[in-house]
Amino acid sequence: MMNYVREIISFFENSGLADNVRENDVLFPLVESVHVLAICLVVGSIFVVDLRLLGLASIRRPVGRVLSGILPLTWTAFTLAVASGSLLFISNATKYLDNGFFVAKICLIAAAGLNMVIFHGFNGRDLPRWENQTTPPLPARLAGGLSILLWISVVTCGRWIGFTMPVR
Repeated sequence: MMNYVREIISFFENSGLADNVRENDVLFPLVESVHVLAICLVVGSIFVVDLRLLGLASIRRPVGRVLSGILPLTWTAFTLAVASGSLLFISNATKYLDNGFFVAKICLIAAAGLNMVIFHGFNGRDLPRWENQTTPPLPARLAGGLSILLWISVVTCGRWIGFTMPVR
């Protein structure tokens, strides 16, 4: 199974698109810049929600209003981050797969997604009951704190990727 996955990844890495991203002196840094800006928007917008869940910011706004106001930006930026990240990935896919910081970053993003699903699945059901409270219930605060920790870890691993990858 793993060999099959590596064959698929090698196919994309050897594509003309990957060659263009990898070999073009302008395209790679441009895509990387878009990726970094998108990640900034993702993490920044998520922190707005997380800080509200911790009772540290926007405490006069109901949590539901904070969520509905910020999540469209979060999802748009996340889509852009995934698209630009995918282009960066295929440019040196096999090297990225061998990089522990890259693997950790992907696992941490998955953990952050799971944290979000659990929050919305369990705490979200009771949102109308507590969304106006200055300090949300403990499970919501824990979800917000864990989210901040996970996203800081994602950014940290993302930065380390660039310092631990073999030269292109």
